[in-house]
Amino acid sequence: MVTPLLKVTGLCKSFSGRMAVDGVSFTVASGQTLGLIGPNGAGKSTTVSMLCGLLQPDRGEILMDGQAVNHGNNAAKHKIGLVPQELAIYEELSARENLRLFGALYGLSGDLLKQRCLAALELVALGDRAGDKPATYSGGMKRRLNIAAALLHDPQLLILDEPTVGIDPQSRNAIFDSLETLKRQGRSLIYTSHYMEEVERLADHIVIIDHGKVIANETPEELFRRLPSQAALSVELGDMGALSVPALLDDIRARPGVTGVALTAGESLRITLGAADDALPMLEWLTTQGCRPRHFATARTDLEEIFLTLTGHSLRD
Repeated sequence: MVTPLLKVTGLCKSFSGRMAVDGVSFTVASGQTLGLIGPNGAGKSTTVSMLCGLLQPDRGEILMDGQAVNHGNNAAKHKIGLVPQELAIYEELSARENLRLFGALYGLSGDLLKQRCLAALELVALGDRAGDKPATYSGGMKRRLNIAAALLHDPQLLILDEPTVGIDPQSRNAIFDSLETLKRQGRSLIYTSHYMEEVERLADHIVIIDHGKVIANETPEELFRRLPSQAALSVELGDMGALSVPALLDDIRARPGVTGVALTAGESLRITLGAADDALPMLEWLTTQGCRPRHFATARTDLEEIFLTLTGHSLRD
């Protein structure tokens, strides 16, 4: 049996009598990307803080490459890189000077430090801005520099806590390019985000935490099998002539394979189907009824729908 790179067993943490993390267990294999997701207040940030040794658990064990991760300085922690949600860079130092400072804190110096700084800046596409101060950077560039700083000591595991919060789509794509390069290099990643499409794109294993407990610990394929296979057909209607919309909706509900239908803003239909194969017959039938669809698109069940099914739709503060 292959020993996991990271093994978390029975992790617990409470604050003022309230259990924030309650028996969390999971593993991360070498080269694996694990998506760690959950509603606000579910215990993700507390879990990440314990994984990095920033917070001491009340109970449980964290083993990194077979070594215990404890509060304080130890060898196991040096195998982990953390990209925090809050920016951890010095605005008035250049990007290169920032990395030299962080590298020195890890005991790097000389040519090795210079090479690591250059490689990290190239990875996050900031090589041409190395001499500029982060004060002149966009929010996305600062986040990319944050990632570069976490890579200087060549960690085996990189933990990214909401690394794309508040940035534009172009910067988000640049970050994803960097992370996918790290994946191809065999780096292990833990990625936390509220953007389900990001986790679905990156992760080959997903852990969902709610109320401090693990409620799912599976591959994306296993998670998708939890919900019945469905497809959604979105149809933007054209000229319907004398057709009655309420009557049309009733007729659609009675069609084989239809599990739900709704009329959205702009005279568009959203039809939920039992399977993607039901989409074409439905379009053909709509045409025979006198509808002239101007546009249509299909979609399958996604990670957000699974997440909401497991954790509920109620607002979390």
